[in-house]
Amino acid sequence: MPRHAALVLNLALASLLAACASAPDAAPADEGILFDDFTYARVDELAANRWIVRTAPGWPGVPGASWGPQSVSLVDDPDRPGNRLLRMTSSTAGTPETTRQTQICHERKYLEGTYAARVRFTDAPETGPDGDRIVQTFYLISPLKAPMDLDYSETDFEYLPNGGWGHEGPTMFATTWETFHPEPEWKADNQSGTLSGSFAGWRTLLLQIDDGAVRYRVDGRLLADHGGRYYPEVPMSVNFNLWFIRDELVDSPVVRRWIEDIDWVYHRAGEVLTTAEVEAEVSDLRRRGTRFADTVPAHDPPLVSPCDF
Repeated sequence: MPRHAALVLNLALASLLAACASAPDAAPADEGILFDDFTYARVDELAANRWIVRTAPGWPGVPGASWGPQSVSLVDDPDRPGNRLLRMTSSTAGTPETTRQTQICHERKYLEGTYAARVRFTDAPETGPDGDRIVQTFYLISPLKAPMDLDYSETDFEYLPNGGWGHEGPTMFATTWETFHPEPEWKADNQSGTLSGSFAGWRTLLLQIDDGAVRYRVDGRLLADHGGRYYPEVPMSVNFNLWFIRDELVDSPVVRRWIEDIDWVYHRAGEVLTTAEVEAEVSDLRRRGTRFADTVPAHDPPLVSPCDF
């Protein structure tokens, strides 16, 4: 090869290598998605990706309970080497002073599209006596500005392993809200569907908000289909929490700890995807080495998150 041709080739290769080195690490080209694999080294790294770990007191749950970062941890996935799980741990010894609840929120900018999360529900505490009525969740919500405010949106997956709200035994709830009045003067305006039986273990929760319909699926199985005046109307944040139902704690001073694990969360704005399509997208993002992606435009101006009480 002539010397000048070899020089041109070497310069081209060098330029290509430099471009590859400066490119973002496995950044997805897709617009309008949120994906988090929760593969962080430390809990404080969540904030860089606009997650808020709640610290403020208030509803839901046990009045006087505390909330804080001590309830959130990251653990290695025993079934997938190299993967990590976000773990929420809520605990109580039967009194408000000994009760700690857990909530994490993403920024408030989400409305129509598909939402999914892979979570591990539990039917018994990790330690201590069983029997507390606890709520294990994945949901979207906007702050309630005043009791019975109609400018409000909320869509919930809520698993109650020990029952509650008029149901005995483990029950999965899917609820879409028009509005409510907080405790102690509780009043609810919502639609709710339920499935009875244990949902312990890993579950893929899918929520589709599109064209006037809100559909909830667990592992592909339709749980509820809501609409009408309950259809979300204002931007929401993506949330997980783990809380105890007021006045439904076991009368025991022995500490019990409940956990809920989160493997990943996914959202695609403005499109309806099936459970299989979401799982394929998540597999592809992981194959490409993407641990976090957020290409959903921020709301302008920024909106207050439910974790910013």
